This record gives sequence, structure tokens and C-alpha cells, in this order.
Amino acid sequence: MRCHFLPLTAAALAVLALAACSPPAPNSWQGYLEGDFVYVASPLAGRLETLAVVKGARVAADAPLFTLERGQDLAAQRQAADQLRAAQARLADLQKGSRPSELATLEARLAQTRASAELSKLELARQENLFKTNVIAAAEIDRARLTHERNTRAIDELTSQLTTARLGARTDAIAAAEAEASAAAAAKDRADWNVTQKSPSAPRAALVYDTLYREGEFVAAGLPVVALLPPENLKVRFYVSESAFAALKSGDTVRVALTGHAPLAARVSYLSPRPEYTPPILYNRENRAKLVWLVEAVFADPSVTRDLHPGQPVDVQH
Repeated sequence: MRCHFLPLTAAALAVLALAACSPPAPNSWQGYLEGDFVYVASPLAGRLETLAVVKGARVAADAPLFTLERGQDLAAQRQAADQLRAAQARLADLQKGSRPSELATLEARLAQTRASAELSKLELARQENLFKTNVIAAAEIDRARLTHERNTRAIDELTSQLTTARLGARTDAIAAAEAEASAAAAAKDRADWNVTQKSPSAPRAALVYDTLYREGEFVAAGLPVVALLPPENLKVRFYVSESAFAALKSGDTVRVALTGHAPLAARVSYLSPRPEYTPPILYNRENRAKLVWLVEAVFADPSVTRDLHPGQPVDVQH
């Protein structure tokens, strides 16, 4: 291919000469955009059943991302729920005591015994009057006294039985039932956690930067399936000289210029404590000029990064 060069005027040559000889703008550095990705994984292994997002899409907070096979976990969850209900029912039954019909029977027997005791008390009084007048023998009054004592003791016995029936089971039995119900509740929580971990959601609104598995593939425990890039996790990385590094401080405001985009405000968030290039010999004035330090800045308004992507070149000015 042939190249055709157009003749330049004297004015154009002068402008080019000035541009070539003019130094770069002070406190201006080249850099690029970098993202801190959020890798979403499940702590449990399983086959990828559903991938609810696609690469390049934007998701809202708490949006479902993917689902691993969880038929066995759902069955374990139902089993744990049934066992918890059974344990709670046994505890409630022990705490209630006897059934209402059994309590009613004891109360009726107690009322009957009290009536018998009242009647035996009256009979004893009559027998004592007859004994004083020598109408009956001593054996008759002894029989009446023993009958009244027996009825009185029967009242005390039935009263204790009724009190015990209302109390429910013994303290140790109730404590054992409470421990069983607590263990069943913990098993239910674990089963619920397993089911939840098989279907994670987005921790915040973000860009789906990449999907690392396809539906039907087996995913090992802890391996990420989706890579998210929240807007606030996009930052600027650039390198500065020793003199510029000494002038920068954390929190300083810088301007970030991108091709096809209006300049954006950012804040210096990180200053590397070590240089990126270390000379092979002791520092001297010549080698110190070769040192550069990494600086990172975050955007003042994360919402402006919606159309930006990691890797884009930028120009940073202080």
C-alpha cells in the first residue's frame, strides 16, 4: 500500500514543533481501570442446575445467580422440619401434665372422698355420744374413728395426685425433652443453611463480569461460578515518580480523563509503600529517577462507572 503525504504549511510545522518540544502537563500520569471482583461460590459441591445470569448483564442486590442440584438437601430439610415438630410436640405434652379428662376424674374422686370424710366425721360424733351413754361398745367407736381417719388420709392422697397430674412430667424428663427439641432446631437450621447455600444471590448490585461454569457441569465446593463487579469496586491504578509520590496523600482529589467520556473526580485511596522497580545497585540520583510507585484512586461517585470497564486506559491529573 502506498502512503501519500500532504504538504504542510509553515504554521502547521510550527505547531508540530511546539508540541514536540513542549513538556508533558505537570502532575499528569497514565494509568488504567482495575476492578476488585466478587467471586460468588457455594461451600457445597454439586451439579450446576440453573445459571440465572448471563455474562455482561447487570443484576440487582439479592437477585438469584445460580442453583446447584439440591434434591437431597431439600429432602433433608423436610426431615429436619418433621423431627423438630415431633420434638416440640413431645416437650409440650410433658409440660401440660395429664389430659383434661384424667384431671376431671381425679377431681371427682377427691370430691367423693371429701363427702365420705364429712359423713364419717358425723358418724364418729354420733358414736361418741352413744358411747358416753353406754349404749354402744368401745369397738363401735373405734371402727368409726378408723373409718374417718382413712377417709381423711384418702383426701390428702388424692390432693397430692391431682397436684402432680397438673404439674406434668418430672423436671429431668422435661429438661431432656427441651434438649432434644433444641438439637432438632439446630439440625433444621443446618438443613436450611445447606439449601440456601446451593442457591446464592447477589450480595449487591453489580455487573456480571464473567460466568465460569455452564449448566450441567459439576462444581466443586468453594469454586466460584459467577464473577461480579460492583460499581464501587472499579478503581484507577497509575504509577508516579518519586517526586510526585511525595506530593500525593491519601484522600487527595484527582481528575480521571477517558476517551469519549467527560473527566471524572476520584479520590486517592492507596499509596504503595514499596517502589515497583528496584535498581540492582545502591540507590543513587540516577537510579532513583527510575523508581515508580503504585497509586490507586476510587471514584467519588460510583454511579458514573456504569459504562466503564477494567483495562481502559486513563489519564490522571492532580
